[in-house]
Amino acid sequence: MRELLETYADAVTRRDPQDWGDTWAEDAEWSLPDYPEIGTTKGRAAIVAMWTEAMKAYPGIMFEAWPGSIEVSGNTATMRSYTAEVYDQDGVTLRDRGVYEDTCVKIGGEWLFKSRSFRNIHRQQAPKGC
Repeated sequence: MRELLETYADAVTRRDPQDWGDTWAEDAEWSLPDYPEIGTTKGRAAIVAMWTEAMKAYPGIMFEAWPGSIEVSGNTATMRSYTAEVYDQDGVTLRDRGVYEDTCVKIGGEWLFKSRSFRNIHRQQAPKGC
């Protein structure tokens, strides 16, 4: 599970839609309840398309993630993970922290995200570079 999360975080920082998309199951769901204008996106292709478009607003992002808890039961698992992001936007440096509640599935010997639900915990804004 840690490898899945680290692969996801690495792909975000590198802004790599192929590697990022490969962390999702084909029938996955991504929910962003703190962003009602986005809501829930279903299916890997739609999730990757939405993420690719959204990433245009996050140049130079540095994304980190680490697990808070992992519970495995056969070929399914639940994970709570925390995130820290730093990026510049409109002349301001933003630092966001959040939490994901995840369901993961093991398909073909590989762990993938089946569902992810993200909530904001903290946002900090400072002049660019601070």
